[in-house]
Amino acid sequence: MEIKKDERVVRALTNTGIEALNEMQQAVLDAGTSKDMVLLSPTGSGKTLAFLLPLLTTLTDEEKKIQALIIAPSRELALQIETVFRSMGSGYKVNCCYGGHPLRTEKKSLEHPPTVLIGTPGRILDHIERGNIDLDTVRTLILDEFDKSLELGFLSEMKEILAHLSGVRRRVLTSATASVEIPPFTGITAPVRLSFLTEEKQVKGLTVRIVKSPVKDKLETLYKLLGELNGESALVFCNLREAVERVSNYLTEMGVENDYFHGGMEQPERERALSHFRNGSATVFVSTDLAARGLDIPEVKHVIHYHLPVNEEAYIHRNGRTARMNAEGNAFIILNEIESVPEYIVREPDEFFLPERTKKPVRPEWVTLTINRGKRDKLSKKDVVGFLFQKGGLEKDDLGVVEVKESCAFAAVRRDKLSALLARIRDEKIKNMKAKFN
Repeated sequence: MEIKKDERVVRALTNTGIEALNEMQQAVLDAGTSKDMVLLSPTGSGKTLAFLLPLLTTLTDEEKKIQALIIAPSRELALQIETVFRSMGSGYKVNCCYGGHPLRTEKKSLEHPPTVLIGTPGRILDHIERGNIDLDTVRTLILDEFDKSLELGFLSEMKEILAHLSGVRRRVLTSATASVEIPPFTGITAPVRLSFLTEEKQVKGLTVRIVKSPVKDKLETLYKLLGELNGESALVFCNLREAVERVSNYLTEMGVENDYFHGGMEQPERERALSHFRNGSATVFVSTDLAARGLDIPEVKHVIHYHLPVNEEAYIHRNGRTARMNAEGNAFIILNEIESVPEYIVREPDEFFLPERTKKPVRPEWVTLTINRGKRDKLSKKDVVGFLFQKGGLEKDDLGVVEVKESCAFAAVRRDKLSALLARIRDEKIKNMKAKFN
């Protein structure tokens, strides 16, 4: 699609390396910024860029306080929005506030107000109540994945936050489901409504299969199923945090490289798990429905419903993690002897039969090297790559995805190269800093 010729938009797209907008992004840009907007779009469709591009055109250099507030339901989504905004190279200060790390760090940064403030409902409200932020100058409010915020029980927090926004001129609400109800407290009236949700419940390219567990406990059936997937990425969904950890612990005992993820984990643990899954050193990711939306993870080949989804909406969002953008993917529903296919699945899927002889799941070819230095030490991705090539003796094909976080860095290294690498760099300094490598 042709890009609208606004200098700030063109510059932002050049900085992000995007040559063309998709249909949804262009439609949002064409709608302008004069009216409120409700954007209905599936997860992974590029809506973050879609609402940030028009926002750029409303920011001014004159106002030195917060001009835009973006509320997201999860820490990971908030951080993802911040990353996209920074990649635009607009020159405007942005802050991201979320739970799971020290409040005082954020408070110090907020002493010099950002132009754009991004955050989760609980942490934003915390800063309001402590007097750390002044929202009187906010002119644009963006409620990203509003339906997810309601689902997670943030209604009262958002109501309280919005009560402090006296000068908002424009509101944007995004949702991945059309059934979302818009409460009066949002102040959204007569919005431009753009929907890019498909009516089809059966995603093109998605194959759904039933896997029957002969006993109530499905752990052994899951293990056997993973053995049939040839080491391809698999996202295993459970309904409860305790179940997520139980399944992950069992897989670990069985020698399956995996990571788990749920809302009760501290932020560093969550970041580590996501990095391992993104870089391929863990091809099995066990999670609650928190991983169904709002996370920056690559498309997976297989979605496994270890527990039945709580409703049709959850089922659709889970399956949305695979078979995207014309790719093919599989969804497996594990049923024990007392469970049956949910009524909302109209056409009963074929059964996937597991062989009598169990295969051991394939180990990932990558492992993760962790370095206990990060952004706060002025360490960059370029620093890590250069160090591992020069001091570590790695070849280009030996190094995979590199991510630098606030206090540490993760680098995917080929499994057969790790021990020699650790021996070479054990006593080396990275960017003239001592560091731990493990």
